[in-house]
Amino acid sequence: MGFDSARHLIDLDHLGDDEVGALVDEVVALSEGGGTGGLVGRSVAMVFFEASTRTRLSFEAAARGCGTTVTRFDAGTSSMVKGETLAETVRTVEAIGADYLVIRHNGSGSAERAAMAVRGASVINAGDGWRRHPTQALLDAATIRGALGQIRGVRVAIVGDTMHSRVARSNAALLTRLGASVVFVGPSAMTPDWSGTLGVEVSHDLRKGIAGADVVYTLRLQLERQRGGAVPSLGEYHRLFGITRERLGWANEGAVVMHPGPVNPGVELAGELLDDPRCLVHQQVAMGVFARMAVLRMLERERCDG
Repeated sequence: MGFDSARHLIDLDHLGDDEVGALVDEVVALSEGGGTGGLVGRSVAMVFFEASTRTRLSFEAAARGCGTTVTRFDAGTSSMVKGETLAETVRTVEAIGADYLVIRHNGSGSAERAAMAVRGASVINAGDGWRRHPTQALLDAATIRGALGQIRGVRVAIVGDTMHSRVARSNAALLTRLGASVVFVGPSAMTPDWSGTLGVEVSHDLRKGIAGADVVYTLRLQLERQRGGAVPSLGEYHRLFGITRERLGWANEGAVVMHPGPVNPGVELAGELLDDPRCLVHQQVAMGVFARMAVLRMLERERCDG
């Protein structure tokens, strides 16, 4: 049993290079005041099984900016605690009247399973396990474009636990398609052995890994996703791979720092950098609203054309 990929956003792989480029263009245009609305009369359900601040709030703001109504789903008080399946849950939410289901779940492939279960609604992947986080990659690409003026030819060092990071996977896939070069930097135990299939380089030395980088993208240390003690201690991780003002100087002059949030200050990123003008964390949050608006508008056009 399959599903119509054009009606959903599970990842960005089903879009052509021109379509991906146009989507990034739309995000930037929206951030510059390029219009809102377009989905009046539609309903968006926020179906979150994982805790979230930035993704959830920005999706809600995006949905309202597009003119939709927004419904929140609370997994902790739902019938899933009684054993209801994901498929039956999303069908119930759809039956109540949701046109779009924004799903965040700790199980890899959960967004795809939800898309296979619904009958007419569109599913948007807001993060599924270790697999993908497409709207995060989209907002990050638009943030880079806004800060550096281009993506093609930019070198991005993604530092940290790339093994367990859906953000690293999605960013590597999108940024390389848009002409950037990407290097994964981190301990060997946190670097996937299939990194080469994403078209990225790998370095286990921070200084060498971020040399020549235009963007130093640090990842949250996801202790809740790790097994086997890959990190001896948080202090040891910061000593070897934490980004400070001094270490940012190892990258290209004018390099910027990014982080998907929430930041663990003093672990992956020195607290002093959060107020540094080279840090784009808050620009990323703001761009997230426009990225999610662009996705909703794209899917609405597909629904209307279909």
